[in-house]
Amino acid sequence: MIKNSNGVLIFILAVGVFGIINTEMGVIGILPELAGHFDVNVSTAGLLVSLFALAIAIAGPTLPLVFSGMNRKHVMLMVLAIFIIGNIISIFTHDFTTALLARVIPAFFHPVYVSMAFSVAGASVSEKEAPKAISKVFIGVSAGMVLGVPAVSLIANTVSLEAAMSFFALVNILTFIATVWFVPSMPVEERRSYGSQLRILTHGVTWLSILAVLFLNAAVFGVYSYLAEYLGAVTNMSAQLISIMLFLYGLANIAGNMMAGRILTENPIRTVTIFPLALLAVYLVFYFVAELAMPTACIILAWGILGGIGANINQYWMTSSAPQAPEFANGLFLTSVNLGTTIGAGIAGIIMAQIGTRYILSVGVLSLVIGFVFILLRNSLYKNLEYGRGD
Repeated sequence: MIKNSNGVLIFILAVGVFGIINTEMGVIGILPELAGHFDVNVSTAGLLVSLFALAIAIAGPTLPLVFSGMNRKHVMLMVLAIFIIGNIISIFTHDFTTALLARVIPAFFHPVYVSMAFSVAGASVSEKEAPKAISKVFIGVSAGMVLGVPAVSLIANTVSLEAAMSFFALVNILTFIATVWFVPSMPVEERRSYGSQLRILTHGVTWLSILAVLFLNAAVFGVYSYLAEYLGAVTNMSAQLISIMLFLYGLANIAGNMMAGRILTENPIRTVTIFPLALLAVYLVFYFVAELAMPTACIILAWGILGGIGANINQYWMTSSAPQAPEFANGLFLTSVNLGTTIGAGIAGIIMAQIGTRYILSVGVLSLVIGFVFILLRNSLYKNLEYGRGD
């Protein structure tokens, strides 16, 4: 695989992933403005987010598999071009249905680019160093998810909604140009048949990994989805302070990504096993100090770091169960985390409405316990499984 200019390659992949993820998540911060722009209510405008996520979940196990035998550079350029076209249509259209289609169609190709970016980063170094390379790409994921939202909101409030929407297109255009000029051709040297890749679904380790990843992500994003509401209702923070706390979480998340590469390279199984216990301790402490601003800020810092580590753990846990089909495994990873977020946030929303905002932490606690059980099951049944080896 690619050995020269590895740092440039990974940087381009990280920026590309940021652009793709930011296109997905960035509209969260401007939903009220989009509702007014398209003359629909906010819940209808929310389809721009929910249908995007649904498209990812559907395409995750399928489209990465379809494109797995093609030149990776060509595929990534194709996906970036689709996103650029969709972004440009979204800027100029005033019809909500058109805008929705301009987002949902590119969303189906989201797993293709992201899964391929992880595979290319991992293949650009030795097997042992793969988690470290992938963690650098994950910085783009974290930035897109937790920093892109306030950035887009700021542009919309200080310049215009069209300028905020243009930000999505600009990042993807710059990545497209950088990919053309700096990323070498990456033909697939060994074409794997669809059947050989689909065969990983007959392995128990694959399903244990899917379930573990689903619940671990539900534990993080099922709660994080309502963090702003939690800080307002339970901690009684002002809107300005809540924004600062969300920004703190984002920075800590990126720091966690930087740490994850090293610890997963040194001792991956121990890291994965300890993670749910560490996050469980954070949630339990959070429950008892949630009404105090300073301890809550410390908890958010620790939570953000663990969240960044957890994102890398999820990807590692899924792909290490099926190294013989990296693109397909990464597609399964994306589907698992999106389903985890949907299920976790859905249950947390019900608990918040029926019992109270304070108790949404129970979703995180229960999800971590279940995820931990699946991690132990995989560890006990597949003791010799390491990164780069199959079962």
